[in-house]
Amino acid sequence: MNLLDRIEKAKKYINGIYDENIDLAIILGTGLGDLAETIENQIKISYKDIPEFPVSTVSGHKGELIIGDLRGKRVLAFNGRFHYYEGYSMETVTFGVRTAKALGLDKIIVTNAAGGMNPSYHAGELMIITDHINLLGDNPLIGKNYEELGPRFPDMSQAYSRDLIAIAEKAALDLSIHVNKGVYVSVAGPNFETPAELRMLRMIGADAVGMSTVPEVIVANHMGMKVLGISCITDMAVAATLEPVSHEIVLANANRAKNNFLSLVTEIADRI
Repeated sequence: MNLLDRIEKAKKYINGIYDENIDLAIILGTGLGDLAETIENQIKISYKDIPEFPVSTVSGHKGELIIGDLRGKRVLAFNGRFHYYEGYSMETVTFGVRTAKALGLDKIIVTNAAGGMNPSYHAGELMIITDHINLLGDNPLIGKNYEELGPRFPDMSQAYSRDLIAIAEKAALDLSIHVNKGVYVSVAGPNFETPAELRMLRMIGADAVGMSTVPEVIVANHMGMKVLGISCITDMAVAATLEPVSHEIVLANANRAKNNFLSLVTEIADRI
């Protein structure tokens, strides 16, 4: 079965449960799933019930699709994402975004937990992603291109929508929430980076590092979707002062940022 057929199967299943207009898609990163609890009039669909959908295997990712209302907007929230390090292909990692587009969505907020490499950052802060560097060693557009989805050689000059970034900045200012702006680099993981790797990543221009997001953003751009990216800085990944880090520390610091994250994303949804 080809990719188009697989997307259609997933779309038909979801439309069988809910087939009305949806305004915005949101992918919730590690430790950021609490936003799902603020969505009203929820319809929950387990990933395992959706044909062709993969399942989330990482702690902090519940693995459910939530359709509901967030500040007057109808949203499609992915409460849990799929990572390359879980052993999934790039096509599978990005399948949810493909399905969102098939359901008629043209805007997506992609969130993640990330290590802060910019020494001016602090754990628990938020970063609006202005650009990214793909060091995953793979790309979701490798292989057959389906013109029905997008062009063979998509433009990435504005991978993160300047209009959505401006909305996010104004929302943060009005809420008195400090946000950073920077470049996100995606690496394969699942191990955290060595000091030498962090020095290299910082030298090539990255402000934060993580193990997700970039494949989803590439695919979203391929299909003409507008993207806003937000990183929660869950640990400081500065080579000179690097301390041991664990998934538990990442989850704990994501929880520290929870209130600002919830307030900001909700306000952004209202303004988009």
